Amino acid sequence: MVNRCAAAAVAAASAGALWHIGPAATWLPPVRERFAPGLDGRGSPGHIALTFDDGPDSGTTPRFLDALDRLGVRATFFVLGERLLDDRGLARGMLDAGHELGVHGWSHEKPWFPEPHREAADLARTAGTISDLGAAPPTWYRPPYGILTAGRRRAAARARLRPVLWTAWGRDWRPAADRRSVLADLSRRLTGGATVLLHDSDYTSAPGSWRTTLDALPDLVSWCRAAGWRVGTLGEHGVERAGTAVRETAVGEERDLGTP
Repeated sequence: MVNRCAAAAVAAASAGALWHIGPAATWLPPVRERFAPGLDGRGSPGHIALTFDDGPDSGTTPRFLDALDRLGVRATFFVLGERLLDDRGLARGMLDAGHELGVHGWSHEKPWFPEPHREAADLARTAGTISDLGAAPPTWYRPPYGILTAGRRRAAARARLRPVLWTAWGRDWRPAADRRSVLADLSRRLTGGATVLLHDSDYTSAPGSWRTTLDALPDLVSWCRAAGWRVGTLGEHGVERAGTAVRETAVGEERDLGTP
């Protein structure tokens, strides 16, 4: 009897863990494209959504804001709540410049164990902190590391946030990344309608990696414009209207951008 109870407890725990972590498989692009295409960030085939994670950072984010202003581009910044508290003035400046703030969580943690109440509270707190800046309630949620567990998905639903990951990333957080590698990594999945993931801070990345991202930014924007794609925020991206036809068009437009 004791063995049966123990086995049942183990089975229940295993089922709970699988329920929690199973959806995180959408971190993998092939899984995401097949089973959760809405998370891939596909929008209008004539538009690229430019997004940045892990800020705001008073030492680096203003440099990105200056560069984006020179390029005439607005972007979506997925911010951490605990970092918003460090510099509300910077966050207000981002909004005043026409950029969009999305929720990246309160802190940058890996969610290996279910903590539904804390996760829900953290997302609600971050969304509320953004709203307190005078912004409209945020729309978007990107979990740290792109790990969208069942608990995080439920927490996002309670906070009325829409989860979105990315279509193309520059892997700019790596110590070995440089301008050429960032552009080469982006080119592998950069198509019309893509959502691009970069970082405006090295808070969870290799020290100084933000310089590499900043260096690659003008080339990325030039590429997109040469291909006839507008660059802007997720709010302008048409993700809500993106269906199968849009995804098929985007795949058909894929081109080899090379590495300048």
